[in-house]
Amino acid sequence: MKAFFAALLFFVVITNDTAWSQQSINKEKLFADTSILNATLTFNMAKVFSNRDKVGLVYPATFSCKMGDTMNINDHISIELRGHFRRGYCYLPPLKLIYKNNPASPFYHLKSLKLVSNCKPSNDYDQYLLKEYTCYKIYNLITDKSLRVRLLDLNYKDSSGKKKTITRHAFLMEDAKDMAKRNGCVEVTDRKFTTERTERRQMTLVAVFEYMIGNTDWAVPVNHNIILLRPKKDSLARPFAVAYDFDYSGLVNTEYAIPDERLGIASVTERLYRGFPRTMEELNDAMDIFRKQKANVYAVINNFNLLTPASKAEMKEFLDKFYTTINNPAEVKDVFINNARTQ
Repeated sequence: MKAFFAALLFFVVITNDTAWSQQSINKEKLFADTSILNATLTFNMAKVFSNRDKVGLVYPATFSCKMGDTMNINDHISIELRGHFRRGYCYLPPLKLIYKNNPASPFYHLKSLKLVSNCKPSNDYDQYLLKEYTCYKIYNLITDKSLRVRLLDLNYKDSSGKKKTITRHAFLMEDAKDMAKRNGCVEVTDRKFTTERTERRQMTLVAVFEYMIGNTDWAVPVNHNIILLRPKKDSLARPFAVAYDFDYSGLVNTEYAIPDERLGIASVTERLYRGFPRTMEELNDAMDIFRKQKANVYAVINNFNLLTPASKAEMKEFLDKFYTTINNPAEVKDVFINNARTQ
């Protein structure tokens, strides 16, 4: 009888372990959840950071977190340095977390996700990251063709034990292919397009949004901080532009953000429209979306308790000027038509 119960217990444990391993994280729920995910990323910090100038190197790491009340994850993953400016400038550079090593892992179907790190372990840089996270949340209000983000309270733990654990905010970015899929599209990676060869209405929204947050660090023809999507069932359709990477915007206003001198502006807080001319009808169509979302835009800032009162005040003051502009037809014509790009 004892042998029977022992065998039964063993069967139950094995069955539960198998069922547990087959659980997978739902991508939609991961990014729909607005709570902060507490996680630990363990890797050899000295080895990774000392090789930041070498492209394509992949390093072993462990990603640990608790999902909900029951799922404890301790996953052996790989990490890869990514990015351009922040890769070389930041103490904590942006990373790619590669989850597709272990098919039994709940994160396996996420494949890989970009991690935006807190550039330097200071309170000022923490606010920069939180403000950039806020830009994504505002962008999500304007259009579904935008990347979703999930905020982390992340421990950076050194696997060698030689460096102190650093705890800072970070955020995960939705994979571009997943964003394309939920919009009935596929990502375009095999062709380049000029700005005016993209889908016109969406491009107008993107250009106005970039003006709203004071970002000039983007360019469609070279896919600089722009993703292109096309409808899955129409390979001949003009692609939709999707913006990302907002740390150079005036709304974030990092200490390292300096506009391109060719643009003729002294600071990223000085707005410059980088879109092409549109008719007043087209502009009003776009502006109506921003006007209708105004209360929600400000609510994103006001309800985000991790932003300091000073950060909230600066962001709202910056946005006030945008809304003053788009509510004045003469200013709309001057900014978005008379002073729009011509080439």
